Amino acid sequence: MNCKEHYLPELELTTGQVREALQAILYTILFVRSPGPVTPHDVECEGFNLTYPRISSDKSPSAPVGLSSLENDVDKKVDDAIELFLRSLSQIGPELLSGGLTLSFFERRATRQLFGLVSNEERVVWEQWHMRAVVNNTPRPVSDDSAAVIERQRIHDTAEGMLRTVMMKVFEVAGGSIDHVPPVMYEFEINCTKKIDDRENVYSRVANMPSLINLSN
Repeated sequence: MNCKEHYLPELELTTGQVREALQAILYTILFVRSPGPVTPHDVECEGFNLTYPRISSDKSPSAPVGLSSLENDVDKKVDDAIELFLRSLSQIGPELLSGGLTLSFFERRATRQLFGLVSNEERVVWEQWHMRAVVNNTPRPVSDDSAAVIERQRIHDTAEGMLRTVMMKVFEVAGGSIDHVPPVMYEFEINCTKKIDDRENVYSRVANMPSLINLSN
């Protein structure tokens, strides 16, 4: 089985925006790729004017057994992945950090070798979603003058626009072909990825350039 790979547009976020933005992306992908029928639950972001779907925690008596436990497992995997992402960021420039996450879906297959005498389990990855984010730690203006207010709004609107673009890409992919999705139960994992691309090399070169002009005087 060939693995489908989807590369989502890069985000640029402040440290305080990272967790909620990655939660919105990951939970949305997990919802659109959930095996079997699920009940949606809309989540309103606190830091963005945006709503995203996730699998609902149905606590009614008719809810399938183990659904709450499944949701807890999903929450733990998402939270752990975001924590690992924050701890594994790479410096790419002054006040700039970069990192990536890959969400993989896979199924387990039993294989037999040596005339069927030896049984092994194989993990077959059939889809991966790659996402990257630049975390900008540049101090934001905190005063109440009009210039500071405008700058804070600009930073927020830029990040929100990028997140909307990523979410639209997720829904665009989800609305495409699903021929590669196996008709059996499958699992997922989220890993941190580090890939030095041309942009990061540019940041690195700029960060290491000698100071030509002293702007402090």
